[in-house]
Amino acid sequence: MKGFGKMKPRKGQGRWYLRLSILVICLFAVIVIYVSNQFLTQRFTETIRNRAEIRLAGHVSDLSYELRNTSRDPSFLARDTELITALKDRNYSLSTARLVANIDEFGGASAMLFDRDGRTVAATDRNRIGESHRAAPYFVNAQRANETIYTTYRDEDGAFSFIYSRRVEVDGEFLGVISVEVDVPTLERGWTGFSEAVIVMDSEGTIIMSTEPRWRGLNEEEALSRQSAPSAIERAIRLTQGWAALPADAYLRGEAVLRREARVSHQGWRMVSFTTYASVREKVNGILALEVMGFALLLAVVFYFMSRKTASRLVFFQRESAELRALNRRLQREIAEREKVEKTLQVAEQTIAQSSKLAALGEMSAAVSHELNQPLAAMKTYLAGARLLLQRKRPDEALSSFQRIDDLLERMGAITRQLKSYARKGKDAFEPVDCRAAVSTALAMMEPQLKTRDVNIIRTLPNEPVMIYGDRLRLEQVIINLLRNAFDATKSASNPTIEILLAAGDTVSLQIRDNGDGIENLNELFEPFYTTKQPGDGVGLGLAISSGIVNDLSGRLTARNAVDGGAIFEVQLPALKQHEVAAAE
Repeated sequence: MKGFGKMKPRKGQGRWYLRLSILVICLFAVIVIYVSNQFLTQRFTETIRNRAEIRLAGHVSDLSYELRNTSRDPSFLARDTELITALKDRNYSLSTARLVANIDEFGGASAMLFDRDGRTVAATDRNRIGESHRAAPYFVNAQRANETIYTTYRDEDGAFSFIYSRRVEVDGEFLGVISVEVDVPTLERGWTGFSEAVIVMDSEGTIIMSTEPRWRGLNEEEALSRQSAPSAIERAIRLTQGWAALPADAYLRGEAVLRREARVSHQGWRMVSFTTYASVREKVNGILALEVMGFALLLAVVFYFMSRKTASRLVFFQRESAELRALNRRLQREIAEREKVEKTLQVAEQTIAQSSKLAALGEMSAAVSHELNQPLAAMKTYLAGARLLLQRKRPDEALSSFQRIDDLLERMGAITRQLKSYARKGKDAFEPVDCRAAVSTALAMMEPQLKTRDVNIIRTLPNEPVMIYGDRLRLEQVIINLLRNAFDATKSASNPTIEILLAAGDTVSLQIRDNGDGIENLNELFEPFYTTKQPGDGVGLGLAISSGIVNDLSGRLTARNAVDGGAIFEVQLPALKQHEVAAAE
């Protein structure tokens, strides 16, 4: 009995090892990415929190400095000799300029000087000169006190003003009041940022300053529940959606934000800032992207070693490739022979098609009769009008009717000449055609018939020419047939309406829509002699002829029922570009 030799690992067992290694790598990658996300989110969130506290401290410092700086201005201005002299002499011609110079030097949003009756006699905003502030709290309180008075004033529009005021007196004689307003807009603009919103609340919790103007006058809860705040905070929140791991100090419309609060050493005010986590997501995503790239490279190496197993099959594939190339050459020869046969078949089909056209002249005769009915009806109307105009001795207007009859006769002659062009190959009658002019001509042809009933015609045409390459007369035939069908379809409508929409792009689209009863049988709509009209009203050739004409123009005629009732017929034709128009001309 022979001994056992060394057992070689089976191919299937080696493949399982590779698959297991890939699974382990993927599982390890998921764990690493998850742990990294938690750790980095916590770390960067702490950084955001520290920066928010530093910014908030800076905002509180700026506000406190502005309040202190503005509170000193009334004391300086109340001792200004030029302003005191103006109040005593009641000569205020230079007072406004004096106020502007002092405000530019000491700061503040605006300043006003009131006489003893509370009338504004000078102001940095000249539009406010002459206003009466006799009952305003900043005037009344300053009149009664011998020190600078602070007043939070809210006007009728709901806007807040923060005013320091002081009485002006000489030797105990009351002359007036000087007031200086804190420059709030400059402060609020300095607080505005991409990922931060700031509010200032008074001792009662009412928002008196805010980077969101719509929040002023509300409390914090009402402001955060507002659904309309198109601002920096809202834009940043949209960037942080889906990060449930971020700690939330407050919620703005259901989204987590970081809230920080600090006290302002003035009137019990509090300042609150709301900061989003936009930068946290950006930084974490950047690091996670690097980790994903590293694991992707590791997987690429594994797949490389797996692909080496296919190298042994390369020789076999090369042999097969040589055989396939030989087979491909044989197929190419067969394809060339088949294409030659197909060209011969196309010539035979064209000959048969031409013979079919000649055989259809009988049907074309009926079609010409169908197309001549419209000009004949129009001629009858114009002749009746001309007869009436001649009886009333208005020959000039009658000549206009005869000119239209002459145009109709010319059109009838052109229609009959189509019999000869139908039996002849080629596109001799094709030329650049402006579809807008074709629509206008068709409406002019339909004018006598449209006047018999009250029909609302809505036209939507581009301002620029809409050019195609085709037979103008045959295109007008198509539009007239579609307009006549729409006119007949609206007989039962309470408010008959026909809409004409012409649009241009890579293709030209002409839609004619009515508000009639719609189309019952779309499958047989374009068949010859198919009609839903009463006997004597039509022979059922209009749409069949129109479809054939549009096909000859390399286009397509389609029909469908509108969702809200009625039918829509659409003609699609190849558009003719500007350089093609010049070449055709």
